[in-house]
Amino acid sequence: MPPFVDVSDVTLTYGGTASGTLALEHTTLQIQKGEFAAVVGPSGCGKSTLLKLVSGLQLPSHGGVIVNGHEVSRPLSIVGMAFQNPIMLPWRTTLDNVLLPLEIVEPHASRFRTRRAEYEAQARELLKIVGLDGFADHYPWQLSGGMQQRASLCRSLIHEPELLLLDEPFGALDAFTREELWVVLQQLWERHKFTVILVTHDLTESVFLADTVHVSSKRPGRIVASQKVDLSRPRDIYAAEFVSLVRALKSEIVEVRAA
Repeated sequence: MPPFVDVSDVTLTYGGTASGTLALEHTTLQIQKGEFAAVVGPSGCGKSTLLKLVSGLQLPSHGGVIVNGHEVSRPLSIVGMAFQNPIMLPWRTTLDNVLLPLEIVEPHASRFRTRRAEYEAQARELLKIVGLDGFADHYPWQLSGGMQQRASLCRSLIHEPELLLLDEPFGALDAFTREELWVVLQQLWERHKFTVILVTHDLTESVFLADTVHVSSKRPGRIVASQKVDLSRPRDIYAAEFVSLVRALKSEIVEVRAA
C-alpha cells in the first residue's frame, strides 16, 4: 500500500535564491494512512516548515509531496491544523470558534446555513469529548489556556479531516494540563483514526502518542532516524521500556546536534 503522506527528496529555500535560508534539504518521509507520526529535532531544523509543505501552504524548491495519492500543489482541504497558540477569535464564542472551518472549507461552507443545527450538534459533541461540556457559549477570555487548546483541537477536527497536523500544540501548557491533553488527543485519534503528524520538542510526548518517531537533523533539516514505538496503549511514562526509548531518542538528538 502506498504511503498516505510521501515527502520525497524535498529541499526548501526561503527566498528562492542562493542567498536565501535553506530550511530543508533532501528530506524524505513516509507515513501510512491512520498512522500517528511525530517529528522531533533541534530548534530551527525545519519541523514546522515540513508541516507547511505537507499542508500545501508552502511549495518545495525541489522534490515532491504527495498526500492521498495526489501531488500537493495548493492548500489541502483534507487537513486540520493546531498550533502552540490556539488563536481563538475573541469576538466569537467557543462554539463559533470551533465551527469556523465549516464556514470556510468545502463542501461544508456551501451548506453551512442549511445544516447549521447538525454542525452545532457535532461541535457540542466534540466539546463534550474534550471536557468542555457547558463552555460552548463562553468567550476565549473566559477560558484557561488549557481549555482554549482543547477548543482548538475541536476546531481542527470539526470538518473531519483525513490528516491532522500539530505544531507544538501543548508546548505552552503546564505539565499537568499537557499530560491531560495527551490522553484527550489519543482518545480522539483512537476514535476517528485520522492520520497525524505531530511536531514537538518533548520526547516524552512523542513516545506517549506516536506509532513512529522521526528524528530531524539540525538545519537544513532532513530525517536522519526513525524509531517505531512498539508499546501498547495507554502508555506508562514511568515504565522502564518507555524511559529507555525516550533516552535512546535523546541520544539520537544529542548526536545530531554534535554533527
